[in-house]
Amino acid sequence: MELKNKRVLVVGLARTGVATALFCAARGAAVTATELRSEAEIGENVAGLRAAGVTLELGGHQEKTLLQQDLLVPSPGVPADAPLLLAARAKGVTIWNEIELAYRFLQGTLIGITGSNGKTTTTSLVAHILQAAGLPTVLAGNIGTPLISCVDGTSKSTVTVVELSSFQLELIEKFRPNISVFLNLTPDHLDRHHTMDSYGAAKARIFENQTEEDAAILNADDPAAVPYAPTRPRVYWFSRKQRLAQGAYVRGEEIVFRHDGKEEAVLARREIPLVGEHNLENVLAAVAATRLAGADAAAVAKGVRSFAGVEHRLEFVTEIGGVRYYNDSKATNVDATLKALDAFPGRILVILGGKDKGSDYTVLQKPLREKAVLALLIGAAAEKIDTQIAGSVAIERAGTLERAVETASHAARPGDVVLLAPACASFDQFQNYEHRGRIFKDLVRQLEQHPAGAAAGKSTPTASGRS
Repeated sequence: MELKNKRVLVVGLARTGVATALFCAARGAAVTATELRSEAEIGENVAGLRAAGVTLELGGHQEKTLLQQDLLVPSPGVPADAPLLLAARAKGVTIWNEIELAYRFLQGTLIGITGSNGKTTTTSLVAHILQAAGLPTVLAGNIGTPLISCVDGTSKSTVTVVELSSFQLELIEKFRPNISVFLNLTPDHLDRHHTMDSYGAAKARIFENQTEEDAAILNADDPAAVPYAPTRPRVYWFSRKQRLAQGAYVRGEEIVFRHDGKEEAVLARREIPLVGEHNLENVLAAVAATRLAGADAAAVAKGVRSFAGVEHRLEFVTEIGGVRYYNDSKATNVDATLKALDAFPGRILVILGGKDKGSDYTVLQKPLREKAVLALLIGAAAEKIDTQIAGSVAIERAGTLERAVETASHAARPGDVVLLAPACASFDQFQNYEHRGRIFKDLVRQLEQHPAGAAAGKSTPTASGRS
């Protein structure tokens, strides 16, 4: 696509919006960027944008600006039904999101990975395996680096592995992964998508433009994801529970990959360094994707064995007085928290809460009753969670993460696990889930320096929050 002299409006100046504005300006477009926040709130990016020739409209969006544009690029945080986008669409303005724009310039092979849970771990693992196999690999997308920032680093030999959220997939037009992965589908982001059908349809757009030359990989064990299997690309599956005609699955204690009638053992299940059955699924998906991308079985096995995991995803922080602390701040929905609880045998003190996304927390009752000894509630969703899990576990309304960590350190005893797995977004108290996870780790490390109260074997608070 030719951007020179095109009039481009970028809506939203978070990380993706800034990268998009700079990308378009560098290619000769007349770029305007609009943002609800003030210049002071945006901070250091303002100077760089102005230096690149980007016109800034800060503190609010002006509808009249829409009429002057050839292309509008909203940041992922802007809903597809936002009034500004609806007005632009009514005026016939072309609307693409950042991944659609980036795709028009991207070279090489593209692997796209979506799903409600496990995206970041699987995307990181796929990239790690491909790098171990010696393939030139780029890691991008919802994982932290906008895809558009990586375009200039790609060539015909590059494999780009991109994590894709439902927000990003909402506004694609021609975006087409050579290999697509749909990990699972569980309730999430219903505050934005409103219904599971709408949410699932947004995720399934990853298959929309694929052809017979492409491959789609889905979870055969997930009844919500299975109906979205596409018809045009070659379909592969992954499964913990069943033998497959095509894809990756568990055979006894081995991970195997079956393709065109040939079955190969890739590695032993015991060699997987990640904890939890959900991470077994992530590995199976990664095995299928990387074998299809050209990594041989030995390289795939080597990559899986050497993968250290991802920050904020069941990340082991430290052990203090026999109590292990885990950071799963990326558990921003209920299903992710269920998977986190399932990864441990019991005696869990779990920190829950944050910004509610329209979730049903009642499904946490059974695993909390079976595995947890204390739920510490923080943030705006604390009252709703308290109401919906009442009676299943002792509850402490901690309010803040700092108080939750302090309380857990006093209540835990040797052998216990203190787990941050909030089941909520972070935006009520933190910038993002990464910020929340870093604060949790900082608080735990402060306990290491002053461990006197930690793991002291003190009595666990009751459901009313009293000892």
